[in-house]
Amino acid sequence: MKRFIPILLFVLISFLVGYFSMLLQMESMIMWYPMLNVSSLTPPGYVFSIVWAVLYLLMGIAAGLVWSMRTIYSFVMTVMFFIQLMLNLLWSFCFFYLRSPGLGLVALTVLLVFVVMYVAACYKQNRTAAYLNIPYIVWLLFAIYLNGYVVLSN
Repeated sequence: MKRFIPILLFVLISFLVGYFSMLLQMESMIMWYPMLNVSSLTPPGYVFSIVWAVLYLLMGIAAGLVWSMRTIYSFVMTVMFFIQLMLNLLWSFCFFYLRSPGLGLVALTVLLVFVVMYVAACYKQNRTAAYLNIPYIVWLLFAIYLNGYVVLSN
């Protein structure tokens, strides 16, 4: 049971960041985003909610597994986890709150690089944690495409 408490805690933290991201996006999702030219590959809005819920769940499980190792290296990886969560929130702030797709693209690119570094660090200590973050990397690559399309088309 003790092993599941950190996992649950990190899942809750991940969902909390998702909730704050949603708050940052709400007004722009209604007033600004629908006016943008977006890629024909842009999924419907409900898909984003589902994908992010799954990603936050996987990220939280992975972070809980890393934390449970209780080594100095797991502490460093946990700090990296929190940094990538803040970068994730920064993208929502830049893209939606500031309504700046250009800044959003920069934030998203930095986020992707950081998540790849985080996954590489996880891989050395806990391969399951690293594998749980692969869908996140794939989604970030797709998000960079979508964000880049908005930058170039608006």
